[in-house]
Amino acid sequence: MLILSFLIVTITYQTAGAQISTIATNGWASNSVNTVVFRKNSLVTFKGTQYAAFYDDEQSVVLAKRKQSSSTWQTQRTAYKGDATDAHKSISIMVDGDGYLHVTWGHHNQPLNYCRSVSPGSLELTAPMPMTGIKEDKLTYPEFYKMPNGDLLFFYRDGASGNGNLVLNRYRLKTKTWVRVQNNLIDGEGKRNAYWQTTMDAKGTLHLSWVWRESPDVASNHDLCYAQSADGGVTWQKLSGEKYTLPIRATTAEYACIIPQKSELINQTSMFADEQGYPYIATYWQGINDRAPQYHLVYNINNQWQVADLGFRKTSFSLSGTGTKSIPISRPQILAWKRGGKIAVAMVFRDEERGSKVSIAVNDDLKNNYWQLSDLSTASVGSWEPTYDTELWRDKKILNLFVQSTTQVDGEGNAKAAPQPVEVIEWKPPIR
Repeated sequence: MLILSFLIVTITYQTAGAQISTIATNGWASNSVNTVVFRKNSLVTFKGTQYAAFYDDEQSVVLAKRKQSSSTWQTQRTAYKGDATDAHKSISIMVDGDGYLHVTWGHHNQPLNYCRSVSPGSLELTAPMPMTGIKEDKLTYPEFYKMPNGDLLFFYRDGASGNGNLVLNRYRLKTKTWVRVQNNLIDGEGKRNAYWQTTMDAKGTLHLSWVWRESPDVASNHDLCYAQSADGGVTWQKLSGEKYTLPIRATTAEYACIIPQKSELINQTSMFADEQGYPYIATYWQGINDRAPQYHLVYNINNQWQVADLGFRKTSFSLSGTGTKSIPISRPQILAWKRGGKIAVAMVFRDEERGSKVSIAVNDDLKNNYWQLSDLSTASVGSWEPTYDTELWRDKKILNLFVQSTTQVDGEGNAKAAPQPVEVIEWKPPIR
């Protein structure tokens, strides 16, 4: 049953306490490729060392690392470039359980670009290599996730917008090889494709949600679906425990929220699962009673899907069209944690109404529907979208955001912007 929550929002315009560390000053800024929300990950911590990746002003893939307590970064420009002029072609990284850094970059219906560090802790990379060698010639949206035993999962889209399937690989530490888990987890049946977001909870359960898109037009996004897997993506089920027959199709999916086409529903936002395994999905769309596209939190407590409408936005815009769009707000990230027996949540975003700063909405008790808004940066970050160090949050409950000011021209344009500093903003929530 869907419950609509109408929230009381307190808007505060002060800067919240946050620490800033500069990685480099030459980040590519002529589009949003370094700052798209679907980077998994832009930052990742393993045994006290944090790694980062970005394109520099010459479109080279650059890696960096630091000790978590240090403000000094070691950077290394790799031999690889990734056509940074296309904002889809972001860099994603993850460290496996043995300490090897895995890197993928430069994909928008392109063959696989993938390599890993030559040794644990190194920033030196191997030559490009295949994973399984199957369905690796037309990749988009590659994402890494680390399992509790140190194995990695790798999701990507095989095929084009409006006609693509979701593929899943697994990297096994024991053999240091990739195996195929799913060739076609979600099937668009040649009519549509799923734009997904994924997270893994502390027990290793995968939580997957997605919108359907009927064509390359962003306005054809609709509905919000859900699935979970407790065995590394081999078998999938609905929240009720009902097992899916794979591949999942539009007629068999669990629908967490029904949202019509042309609702300004964005694709590929974010998910989170708390310590109890409850899923949270952050996104935006314009509901029937909304005056403008609003941020929404779709979440499930005790097997009941609920929707919270933050409702503070006033400015309308349209998502109609193709390619990476110039949008006055970012797609959000969502986090949740326990605070005194209550569920606290935080949504990180950027909105022109707030000066395009790094902003955060915090709710100390989800049952009370009371949100406080503040800013973590003092200056505009342009077309930035939030990505963060998922492993550091999971282990320490410390939020490290990858931040860089970027400029996105509508429809994959090149803004010819000057290089910008690449930074990490650190924020610690009130846990107790």
